[in-house]
Amino acid sequence: MNYNCIFVIGPTAVGKTEIGVRLAASLGGEVLSADSRQVYRGLDIGSGKDLCDFKMNENLALSLNPALKDKITDGFYNVPYHIIDVTDLSHEYSLFDFTADFYNSFADCQKRGVLPVVVGGTGMYLDSILRNYDMIPFEENAAERQKLESLSYEELKSILIAEKEKLHNTSEFGDSERIIKAILLNRFTKSEEYKTLRKKVLSTRPKVNPLVLGTTLPRPLVRERISKRLHDRLEEGLIEEVQNLHENGASWQRLESLGLEYRFVSEYLQQKIESKEKLFELLNLAIGQFAKRQETWFKGMEKKGVKINWLPQEMPVDVRFEAALELVRQRLQQET
Repeated sequence: MNYNCIFVIGPTAVGKTEIGVRLAASLGGEVLSADSRQVYRGLDIGSGKDLCDFKMNENLALSLNPALKDKITDGFYNVPYHIIDVTDLSHEYSLFDFTADFYNSFADCQKRGVLPVVVGGTGMYLDSILRNYDMIPFEENAAERQKLESLSYEELKSILIAEKEKLHNTSEFGDSERIIKAILLNRFTKSEEYKTLRKKVLSTRPKVNPLVLGTTLPRPLVRERISKRLHDRLEEGLIEEVQNLHENGASWQRLESLGLEYRFVSEYLQQKIESKEKLFELLNLAIGQFAKRQETWFKGMEKKGVKINWLPQEMPVDVRFEAALELVRQRLQQET
């Protein structure tokens, strides 16, 4: 096959996981998550891990793929997944971490002859694979850092302006530490060491040839699903989950940095939001705005050359799953 993986992408609350899991079961594949919060252990309700979707009842599993018969345990087939629950909140998981974990999982699937089905909505994560970001490992030069740390903010700013040809206005300015990191990284990317490492990394990285499937729904329906899901998550114990994370050592600042559910619930628990009703109102609005930003990001990816095959905007997951499976079958026929 020309393609060696499937991507199922889309905004929050539209059923990506269920479609991706069914595709993985149908094709004997495994799910690779592309979600920036599901990597953390303990972030279950707020991150929407939906691990119950990976535990498929026997009847459904066998209707999708009779070859799964020998893999049924206690009446269920557990669809294998990767890049979920890989770290805890003491580590700030980065895009570099994700690309490393992704290519390791992808290579593992290839080695075992298993089709990777990538599911997620974190735009930068998806883009880093679909447009093949370099992501070259970088170690700072201690001597250079020490010299830069002795300079004033204005001196550092002048160095960055002088040395970096494509400086996007003041987007890389901030405190002195941020400018120092930008200078060191810029110098590294111009070095012979970088060129050697880049050639090595890109030559050994597994080639990703994706079939990208996009799924969304009409905006009013997305908003409705967001509201219902948020109500359900609050009923399931979202507030208690955040409280437990804090009591187990996660600072309010760390929890707020995770955004959306974790930020707003943390503010509520600190009495910065006066009631559960106000919490629901503010968080519901914020998630809706986030879904719009996700759709804007995907449109940007298309403009940059990523081919996204959009599934019909119909509510039943069954309809969109069948459309996805038909696209896969059509591609198979074209290649045989």
